[in-house]
Amino acid sequence: MRHLLRTLLVSLMLLPTTAGAQTLLPGQAPQPVAEGLEIGTSTSEIAITSDFHGADLTIFGAVTNTDSLLLAIGQYDVVVVLEGPRDNATVRKKERVFGIWVNTHSMTFETVPHSYSMSSSRMLDDVTTPLDLTDRGIGIDHIPLTPMGFLGNASNVGEFRDAYRRLQERSGLYVRDPSGVRFVSSNLFKASLRLPANIPNGVHTVRAYLFKSGKFVTEKSAPLRVIKTGIEQTITDAAHEQPIIYGLFAVFLAVVTGWGASVVFRKE
Repeated sequence: MRHLLRTLLVSLMLLPTTAGAQTLLPGQAPQPVAEGLEIGTSTSEIAITSDFHGADLTIFGAVTNTDSLLLAIGQYDVVVVLEGPRDNATVRKKERVFGIWVNTHSMTFETVPHSYSMSSSRMLDDVTTPLDLTDRGIGIDHIPLTPMGFLGNASNVGEFRDAYRRLQERSGLYVRDPSGVRFVSSNLFKASLRLPANIPNGVHTVRAYLFKSGKFVTEKSAPLRVIKTGIEQTITDAAHEQPIIYGLFAVFLAVVTGWGASVVFRKE
């Protein structure tokens, strides 16, 4: 009996709160439901073989609870990014010393993505403000590059940051496509991301960002696994799991190759 009374008391205490949450005051308009974002990838795993020369990854997505008027006049924008595993990266500056090019200065940036492929519905500067892009780390020019340790001359940080981005783009690891996202229907979109031939192993992350009238709304992410297969994976596993045997075999192979070449090309 006491337990029943306690249950009824708790129910009565919760009743006004529940009713208030479901009842609107006279003249009060219902609050609009925020837009949502859903994404899916054409594959969850990329296998790297000896003849891998890069590939295109297709991302499908849907924007829910959209405003039909804003959608008709193109006020929704989507940015899709494939971000590679993060690690420290060192940039070195070469200078001529006594006629020889040597590394004189270096800077290490902590936990930066080794690869970064981005597609958007239009130019990033037309999607939102540079400040918002920097705050969220969206885009190659806005990836956080934080130096590690003592900086020395802090005025060189910008130079090293620009050099790192330039090197990554030149090697094909950082790619951008300002027209890679297309709306195929009223709220469905399709994005194409380029995977370079030298894409690193590991778990990559697909991120999609939704903007409405230049304001960030929401984001969604999904994992993508990149692995080596065949002889490439065997060599990689041997190098990491049995480094001594791998090193001895590499030296032995080099000696045999050198000796064989000397025999073949030896002058009679």
